[in-house]
Amino acid sequence: MKTLMRWAAAWFAALVLAAAAHAGHNCEAAKPSAQAMVRGLTLAERTLKALEADHARTGTQVVLLARAGQDLGKYGLHWSHLGFAYRTPTGEWRVLHKLNQCGTAESAIYRQGLGEFFLDDLWRYEAAWVVPTPTVQARLWPLLLDEPRALRLHHKPYSIVSYAWGRRYQQSNQWAIETLAAAMEPTIGTRDAAQAWLMFKGYEPTPLKLGPLTRLGGRMSSANVAFDDHPAQKRFSDRIETVTVDSVFAWLPRAGLGAAAIRRAGG
Repeated sequence: MKTLMRWAAAWFAALVLAAAAHAGHNCEAAKPSAQAMVRGLTLAERTLKALEADHARTGTQVVLLARAGQDLGKYGLHWSHLGFAYRTPTGEWRVLHKLNQCGTAESAIYRQGLGEFFLDDLWRYEAAWVVPTPTVQARLWPLLLDEPRALRLHHKPYSIVSYAWGRRYQQSNQWAIETLAAAMEPTIGTRDAAQAWLMFKGYEPTPLKLGPLTRLGGRMSSANVAFDDHPAQKRFSDRIETVTVDSVFAWLPRAGLGAAAIRRAGG
């Protein structure tokens, strides 16, 4: 309960700061209800306890953490957003992830606590994470603490359905696995090289079936949706290949980079 109260106080302060930070921008996201705050903080607390227990048992210090912020069931997908949760040298858990800014065509990288990560208007109050192998964690952890390295492959132009093997845009899950590639191979300094490594390791993006009316409607109504980076042959056959959490979670064990995903329900 004390943890929930601390997170609630911190989140209230964050709401005030967010309102100031977004002044003048087209940000219409509603503040979470009291019930949503309690459920989000409960999920954060349960996730924290599980991560701490795993750290005490096996030394886990980095996981790939997912939340369900949107209903993607019609596409056969369970999770919407991926980030890196890591344990700091002082014993706190933080999340490094990429966020689209207020529905615009740009993005930024954020460091947040677990409470903030799960207080983002969730569709379903569940969390899931993959524990990377010790070797992967050992390479990821120092990168996540190093600001310049963590930002090195960030590409600001954003599309929520960016082409998995394109460089015009970069969505959140795409940044995560490209950054994972850079951690595993220190010589990687470009998105091209990161994507080549992902191909070599057998990563397969999710093919979404999106017809022309859906594509046109999305592009006209949302600045953060674009399809012009997809190859014409695939786009006009309604095949939109993008990076999803579900495809990443399926790939990590297959590539020998992590264990099967762990799920945790909130309140």
